[in-house]
Amino acid sequence: MPTQFSRRSLIRGITAATAAVTLAAGLAACGGESDAATKTSDTAGTVTVGRLSNGAATETALKVAEVKSISSLLPDDIKKSGKLVIGSGTLPSGSPPLGFIGSDQKSLTGSEIDLARLVSAVLGLEPQVRRSTWENLFIGLDSGKVDVAFSNVTDTEERKQKYEFASYRKDDLAFEVKKDDTWNFDNNYENLAGKTVSVSNGTNQEKLLLEWKAKLEKEGKKLTVKYFQETNSLYLALNSGKIDAYFGPSPSLSYHATQTAKTPQATRVAGQFSGAGESLQGLIAATAKKDSGLAKPLAAAINHLIENGQYAKWLKAWNLSGEAVATSEVNPPGLPLTNS
Repeated sequence: MPTQFSRRSLIRGITAATAAVTLAAGLAACGGESDAATKTSDTAGTVTVGRLSNGAATETALKVAEVKSISSLLPDDIKKSGKLVIGSGTLPSGSPPLGFIGSDQKSLTGSEIDLARLVSAVLGLEPQVRRSTWENLFIGLDSGKVDVAFSNVTDTEERKQKYEFASYRKDDLAFEVKKDDTWNFDNNYENLAGKTVSVSNGTNQEKLLLEWKAKLEKEGKKLTVKYFQETNSLYLALNSGKIDAYFGPSPSLSYHATQTAKTPQATRVAGQFSGAGESLQGLIAATAKKDSGLAKPLAAAINHLIENGQYAKWLKAWNLSGEAVATSEVNPPGLPLTNS
């Protein structure tokens, strides 16, 4: 994920409906960020996950309430505000199942948003989601407009220079190809020789892919990397053969492959790889400004959800059980500065 935060955006999955894409793009045109609609009809002590998911999740009501011993760990300014401002870098198109406009065509839904709501409940805070483009996600953290990002952010050693982390999910990347393509990654970068692969700018998967490209060049082999700003353009390129594969977050690619399974545009996942390189399991983490004092209470809240079963039910609702972690860690080892 990003080493240059001015670059364009989080991997974008296909949205649940064309109308949702249109709405999101409209929001992006109005300054690159928006306050997402997140109000629900949940009763006190209940957070319902998987709402408005258009079939991407199973709607599940979870009992969760403030834990005073954990909320007492919050910085004073957050306690006084009574709210947690959550960043979601999913403009313009969204990235199902992680974060996207729901079936009501106005509310932001997704697995990341639901976990943020669960964590907010444990902390006794009102969740307020601010949706932005990927680069503005980090600008929001830097400026203090956003308290914490729940947006598929990978824990990396480079990011630790500016941010602190509370991990909550495995970070697995994947290659997506046309369903009738027999190519597989097989955990071997040599298999990328001669291929044309698309990746999102400023992501850790781009970092990995460019490192493999450099290795192949030293061996006299070629890997072509292409970029697309919009999801539809990317998949048009894949289906027409202009690119051979797409390298992105495993949940988004698996979701897309499932959604297209019975269509002429069917795809499949052709191999996975850790977002932290071959020697370390990558981790997705709640991301706050360094020295904000938020990482510890965030990790404590996530661990409370793990220990009491809501975490597993959240993952199951979004079909992400395979990405579970045993515990949330504060600033665990991440993608190295040089991934050799």
